[in-house]
Amino acid sequence: MAGSSSHHIRNICVFGGSSPGKEKEFLESTNHLGRVLAERKIHLVYGGGSLGLMEGVSMAAFLGGSQVLGVVPKALATGDIIGKAIGEEIQVPTMSDRLNAMFSHADAFIAVPGGLGTLEEIFHISSWAQLYIHHKPIARQILISAATAEQLIDELQSFIPVVDSSMSQLNLSITERRKKLRLDLSLSL
Repeated sequence: MAGSSSHHIRNICVFGGSSPGKEKEFLESTNHLGRVLAERKIHLVYGGGSLGLMEGVSMAAFLGGSQVLGVVPKALATGDIIGKAIGEEIQVPTMSDRLNAMFSHADAFIAVPGGLGTLEEIFHISSWAQLYIHHKPIARQILISAATAEQLIDELQSFIPVVDSSMSQLNLSITERRKKLRLDLSLSL
């Protein structure tokens, strides 16, 4: 997806599995992705922990010199369920807070193989993009044209969002909706 616009991506959020998957290529690919992020001086934001594909991408990025930020719900961090995050760790109260924190720290998103949690994360971020809540590039939009991690990063940096003027006028702010929402619960007999 070549274009005249170029994003300066400093932080990429990678969603993926806490399992290495059934194919060794999955782990090799995430390790390679982490190395490419480091080579390009792009920092990693991820769901924390030190298991599976998330460990692969985070360890490779960290060892390559990238800053790595793991965002972990307190319940998972204190229970030692997913292991210690590679690099810096932020603990948040809930899974929703985790996604919001990852979103706020990232300039772009990539999904690698994973389970239901990975699908949930990429669907949230994708639906927010569809509703024009954000215009950050998402690898799922351009993955077909990227055969390597290098091409994937290039495609993310040249991403140009398509803006639908009717959708961009929507105000989806919770604060604004609460101000406009007035329920009349009085009884009239």
